[in-house]
Order: sequence, then structure tokens, then C-alpha cells
Amino acid sequence: MKDPEILRAQHRERYHADPLLFAAPGRVNLIGEHTDYAEGFVMPAAIDFATLAAISPRSDGQVVLYAENFGEERAYTASSLPNTATGHWSDYPLGVLAILAGEGYTIPPLSLSLWGDVPLGSGLSSSASVEVATATAVLGLIGATIPGPRLARLCQRAENEFVGANCGIMDQFISANGQADHALLLDCRDLSFQLVPIPTDVALVIANTMVKHSVAGAGYTSRRASVEEACAILATHRPEIKFLRDATVADLAAWGHEIPPESLKRARHVITENDRTVAAAAALNSGDLKTLGRLMHEAHVSYSQDFEASCVEADTMVDLAQNLPGLLGARLTGGGFGGCTINLVEKDKASAFAASLGRLYQQATGITPEIHICHASDGAHAISSRLA
Repeated sequence: MKDPEILRAQHRERYHADPLLFAAPGRVNLIGEHTDYAEGFVMPAAIDFATLAAISPRSDGQVVLYAENFGEERAYTASSLPNTATGHWSDYPLGVLAILAGEGYTIPPLSLSLWGDVPLGSGLSSSASVEVATATAVLGLIGATIPGPRLARLCQRAENEFVGANCGIMDQFISANGQADHALLLDCRDLSFQLVPIPTDVALVIANTMVKHSVAGAGYTSRRASVEEACAILATHRPEIKFLRDATVADLAAWGHEIPPESLKRARHVITENDRTVAAAAALNSGDLKTLGRLMHEAHVSYSQDFEASCVEADTMVDLAQNLPGLLGARLTGGGFGGCTINLVEKDKASAFAASLGRLYQQATGITPEIHICHASDGAHAISSRLA
């Protein structure tokens, strides 16, 4: 994470006010892809990439948003904020303000500076970290608190209803509720969760294929529609199937012939991924890293072949990792169609692993990847001044 004191100083210089400072992390998903909107299970961890938010009150009736990453400022009248997206970076903080206002919170005039190091389009959830950082900062400014699970839901609504991206709850939830040195097994049906310890001798090596994706893109949308189509067909036989969370492999064996082939493959991925995710949490809890690694590999194969949400570069990255010393498990993480792989690696071999993987990937694809050695971090929180 970037040094928050730099953002504090920049905000103070720009707006002549000493800000409150907050952070909300990005995330990496260890296992459980495209299961969240099927009310299934996911197991992400917050990471040490984050969005920082500096916020201070104004007296001129304006809401002013500044993105340090883009060097760009937008100003609005606090009493009449926009209610539709424009495809601009400001949609994400504005969406949060709109949802909070709709929930009865008064949005005062304010200056908000955002600065993040979560790579855009990498599958590490830069948008959710912006949303959660914005919400946490605004609530801190007005002296309000919202429990983490509800805060995540409000930020999800900002992305669904304002931005127009049909994402599930996972990204916002882990950003709001993560804990250092733990993954989080989340039941997306009732938002109950279990913190699962990550061994201290295991590193999270995140390898960016440099192929960017967009959750708002057609690939994500079409696959979600296929999942919902398969669910609707199975529900004609078992009405208790409201989401694919409720379906089983046996249901596919019985009625899969009624489901269009493409939707059948998508459903098979989601149903088996739910089973793998629960099993992976149990393996991590018991320290059975061999089983965890096997489940991660099976998850990648399913993601690539049944859900068809991988790409040549991501498959290459995962394949190259298999024979490198220290690897425990590897798979594509995030919404798919590019982005990053997550590699669980023995910590004492992580640096050599990262160097070897980067070299091999560059030789195979001609692309120089970005590879980061990370650890599981805390969720959204206030940052105290060093002088305090």
C-alpha cells in the first residue's frame, strides 16, 4: 500500500484542510469464481494493495472528487448530485454517495481525494476498493457507522444500480470485512462468514498476465445469463432451486439434456466450484495444503474449460507455475478473461518463484508480467496520523 502520509499532505496542499484518512483493500480470490451471484461460496483474502481516501469538509456547498491516479478533479453541487453514470471514474464514488443518500444519510459538502495502487482491470477488484474507501470515508466524516456486511451490500448496490456492472457481493464484502493473515469463506446467501487462517509460511504471489478485463463487459454478462438459464430449467423439476447454490451434480445428470450445451457447461462449473470452495476452506483450516492445491488446480481447469472465462495467457501462466519449486496451488482469479493468477507459494521460495515465473511467461508470450508477493491484510479502516 502507498504511504498514506503522502496523500494526506497532497490533500492538505490542494484543499487547505487537514483530512481524515481511510483505506480499503483490493482482494484476491483463492477459490470460488462466479459463484457469488448464484448465492454460493467464495473464499477471498484482502491484500496489501488498496485505495486510500482523504476527506475533509467544505463550506461552499460543493462535493469535490479528486483522483490522484488520473490527476483529475470533478466538482458537483452537494444538494443535487448526479443520479446517472457517465462512464467516468467518478461514477464509482458518486454511486456510493447516491446509495448513501438514498438510505437517508445527508451528504455534506466535502473534498475527497482518492489514490490507489490496485491495478486496474487485473481482477484484484479496484472498483470495490474505491467504493468501500469512499463509503468508509464519508461515514467517518459524518460520524456514522454501518456494520461491515451491510456496508458491503450498499457498495455492491452502487456498482449494480449506479455504475451498471452486474457484480456479486464478494469484492465489496472482503474489502469491508477482511482480516490480516486470514482468508474469508463467505456464504453469499446470508452473508455469514468464517475467517480461515493462512499459514505464516505461505505467500500469496499474484501474477498479472497484463491482459485486462472488464466486469461490465459482454463476456461476464453472457455467462451470468447462461447460469440463470440453467437454473431456471432445473427449477422446473425442483422448484426449491432458486439459485445454482441449490442444485447438485445429480440434478445435471438427471436434467442436463434439457439445458443448452453452453449453459450446461456454465452450470457445471458453478455447482462444482461451490463444492470445491467449501472443501478448500476445510483443507486450509486443517493445514492440508496438498488438498488445497489440488482443488485450486481443478478450479482453474473448470474455469477455463467449462466456464470458458480464461484466456491463452492465463492458462499459460498457470501451466508454467506447476513445476516451479515452492508452488502449493495456482489458478486464474477474479472475473476472468484476463487479469491475474493467484499462486500459493512457500514463503521462503516466493522470490525465486516470482522471478522464474516472470521469465518463463515473458519467453512464452512476449509479455512482461507484473508479479507481486503479497499477504492477507485487514479490511477497510481509518488511518491515524503519524503525529497523533
